[in-house]
Amino acid sequence: MDDALVVGGTRFIGRHLVAELLAHEYDVTLFNRGNHDNPFAEDGRVDHVEGDRTDDDALEAAARTVDPDAVFDCVAYHPADVRAATRVFEDCEAYVYVSSGAAYGREDIPKREDETPLASCTAEQATNDSRDSYGNRKAEGDRVVFAAADDGVNAMAVRPPIVYGPHDYTERFAFWVDRVRRFDRIVVPGDGTNVWHRVYVEDVASALRVVAERGEPGEAYNVGDRRIVTLERMIERLADTLETDVEVVYAGSRELAAGGIELEDYPLYRDHPHIVSTAKLAELGWESTPLSTAIDRTVAEHLESGRDGRGQGPCRDDENRVLAALDYADR
Repeated sequence: MDDALVVGGTRFIGRHLVAELLAHEYDVTLFNRGNHDNPFAEDGRVDHVEGDRTDDDALEAAARTVDPDAVFDCVAYHPADVRAATRVFEDCEAYVYVSSGAAYGREDIPKREDETPLASCTAEQATNDSRDSYGNRKAEGDRVVFAAADDGVNAMAVRPPIVYGPHDYTERFAFWVDRVRRFDRIVVPGDGTNVWHRVYVEDVASALRVVAERGEPGEAYNVGDRRIVTLERMIERLADTLETDVEVVYAGSRELAAGGIELEDYPLYRDHPHIVSTAKLAELGWESTPLSTAIDRTVAEHLESGRDGRGQGPCRDDENRVLAALDYADR
């Protein structure tokens, strides 16, 4: 494969995917509306076709203009988006849909592609934009991929859990970097053993390329850090990178109530463990970045970016009330 079309491609996963494809000597074209700054605008190696991916005519025009070998769909948020794309790009060598670990419908540990059932999706969920229906919509998109493969389309899906890394506009990871950088005492929800599988963004990018090149049509592949760490261990690793010491203070629902905080207010906290198996992807020859390297790169970009993530979790004043209550109780 030589020519790649990236639907999206300027913000986070797509941005790293473009870099990955360029590093492997693909000719790359972006297809998007141009609503966000294009980091490749001055890179003569990256072409751009402007259009709305929800407009079938625009999608078909992009297909005619680029005639891609591989299509990477980074911004398909509704099943109808996937249905249109698998039709328009049915003759491509690979169509890879960015799905999500949220597509699973049962809390298996770990969640496996060929064993754990997908979430259901009603007609109403398939067309709305609510956060609550995100996993349902992604699951239905997977089912569209499978149906397209049954009809002869070389369509595949990649399912990442929480993605972190440079240029992460969600700022969920940035919240914890900021806390560790600024404070000696860090409030950690629960007992620190919470596990929500994460994946470094460059590894998602390499997984998308590997699946396009070596994956099987009609298959889905989980992608996640091969080394899974608890929330507490992640904070310790951030402290190592930032060359600082922090005291971790655990707080459950009762303790957090002193500050009007709930457990779920914290980013990257999940009551039930969420772990996906990555063995199937590893069998294709994919490898993940060492955790220490991934966190070092993420922190370095965070410090340059000015993002602080403070809007993604409880405010420090509320946490100070929690800390004061815990200190009083320890007297």
